[in-house]
Amino acid sequence: MSLYLEQIRQLVALQHVDDGIHAVQAELEAAPKEVEALEKRFASQDAQRNWVLEKIQHLQEQQKRLDADIEDDESRLMNSKNKLMQVENDREYQAMIREMDNMERQNHSREEERMALQEERSLQEENLRNVEEAWNELKVELERQQENLEFRLNLSREKLEGLEAQRAAVSKDIPAPVLGRYEFIRNRLRHPVIVPVEEGICSGCHIAIPPQVFIDLQRGNHIMSCPNCQRLMYWGNHFHDPEADKPAAPKMEFFEDTFNK
Repeated sequence: MSLYLEQIRQLVALQHVDDGIHAVQAELEAAPKEVEALEKRFASQDAQRNWVLEKIQHLQEQQKRLDADIEDDESRLMNSKNKLMQVENDREYQAMIREMDNMERQNHSREEERMALQEERSLQEENLRNVEEAWNELKVELERQQENLEFRLNLSREKLEGLEAQRAAVSKDIPAPVLGRYEFIRNRLRHPVIVPVEEGICSGCHIAIPPQVFIDLQRGNHIMSCPNCQRLMYWGNHFHDPEADKPAAPKMEFFEDTFNK
């Protein structure tokens, strides 16, 4: 294997380690954000639940006052009926009849109001059952995620430590100028650093490289950078990455699966 291809092989091997580091760092960043997002959803659901509870409490208080008013009206109406038998002239009799009619109309209006309150209370209680179902589900999920968070972070930190050690081992055989160039790009551009070129297309930015640059790349004399994205690149016919044929690595959700076992 030529020196050029050996350096490409070394850089691709380093890239695979950095792929793992990139994934773990993404997990370390994403895990707390996932819990934070769930906390916000729970807070929103909790606020909605409290609003419904307050609404029901207000309706209960209204209904309690209305029941007391109706009971008081019924008592006054009964007293008026008893007094009606004791009136001595028609004028007093007619006045009491009018007063009783007013009380009965008022009582009828309050009965209608009570029915409306009962209907609204039933609707809000049904609403509360639905809200609390979602509230309970979110509460259980949030508690699980909060408990799981530290485990996920610790597992990620352990994995990152192992990858950093692996990276040091892989890097030691790469010539300093080549490694320095790789690190310069790694610290300034998006992941990944080195990518294959297939049919004249850079697989990093998915843009065709100029024909003359592609001809120079095919000659394989030195490591080149993509003119568009500045990533290091190599011709796919020169070097076939054996890792590319392997099944895709499982997503970071394996942390949760491990925790739940």
